[in-house]
Amino acid sequence: MPNTSSAKKMVRKIERRTAINKVRRTRMRNQVRKVEEAVASGDKAAAKAAFGAAEPEIMSAVSHGILKKNTGARKVSRLSKRVKLMGA
Repeated sequence: MPNTSSAKKMVRKIERRTAINKVRRTRMRNQVRKVEEAVASGDKAAAKAAFGAAEPEIMSAVSHGILKKNTGARKVSRLSKRVKLMGA
């Protein structure tokens, strides 16, 4: 348990930030899952549309510190590659 008033305030702040980060992480993961499901189903149009929505969500997570920069770039790259391979 925090002893000082500043430590108590930090606990409150951390709880708020954790809740916000959880929402952002969940939203990003849901978008990624939609792309993967569209790729698995073989629907290229749906996969492209889902990827178009997922990429900004991943980059938003990067800018908010949910993911590291290279992790976000890697996720986008791999999803993009999977969507592109559907046409081949």
